[in-house]
Amino acid sequence: MTLAALVMTILMLMEPGVLEGIMEGEVLGMQITPEILLVAAIERLVPLVMAFLSLTLKDSINRWANIIVGIVYTVLNLVSAIGASPQGILMWVSATLATVLINWYAWKSKQKA
Repeated sequence: MTLAALVMTILMLMEPGVLEGIMEGEVLGMQITPEILLVAAIERLVPLVMAFLSLTLKDSINRWANIIVGIVYTVLNLVSAIGASPQGILMWVSATLATVLINWYAWKSKQKA
C-alpha cells in the first residue's frame, strides 16, 4: 500500500503545473502548512509501524489492529482516488486492494488458543 502511494506521489509530481504549485506553497488546492506535512508524514509512517507491530503484537491484538487500520486506510484510499488522474486511480486502486486484502486476511485468520 505504501509503495503504491509513493508511486502515485511521484506520478503526481510529473503532471504539468504541480511542481510550480508546490513551489508557491499549494498542492491539490490546499495551502501547504506544517500541519498538512505532519499529517502526510504520519499517513506514510503508520503502515511501516504496522509491519513491525504485526511481528511483535499478540495474535488477537495484531488481528484487530490490522482490521482497524486496514479499514481506515481503505477509506482514505477511496477518498484519495476521487478526482485523480487515470494513473492515480490505478495506484489508489492498488493501494485499496492491498488494504482490503489485509482486512480480509486479518478477519479470516484463526485465533490461536
